[in-house]
Amino acid sequence: MHLTHYTNYALRVLMYLELKKEPVRIQDIAERHLISRNHLIKIVHELSKNGYVNTTRGPGGGVVLAKPANTITVGEIVRLTEDHMNLVECFGAVEVECKVKKICRLRNLFGKALQAFMEILDKATIADISSNKSEILHALGIPA
Repeated sequence: MHLTHYTNYALRVLMYLELKKEPVRIQDIAERHLISRNHLIKIVHELSKNGYVNTTRGPGGGVVLAKPANTITVGEIVRLTEDHMNLVECFGAVEVECKVKKICRLRNLFGKALQAFMEILDKATIADISSNKSEILHALGIPA
């Protein structure tokens, strides 16, 4: 399994906002993480549209978390930002030609593995993955 950059960046945005706890410009996040500003604009728009961040234009504006970081799970962000979680082609909506599809134990094993993976991500919050605040700030070159 491979999560997209989009998901990774969405999680980084939320972590950054949790650490800063004040309005942050998208440009600042882009510079600190070496990510395209235009790409982050799309991500922040989706996070805003789904109630995870609030955005304000103008002087003193920026992006902030719309709800407490300890109420946002990594799992819900992964589900929001990933188009699909198909570990193998037979997980998809498109019917595939496979002679053993109906009796395949490998498919069932992958299904259980994906379920366990998501259960773990559902237990971790943005606050959890941001709890090493001073280390993250130092790595990003931000004074604590």
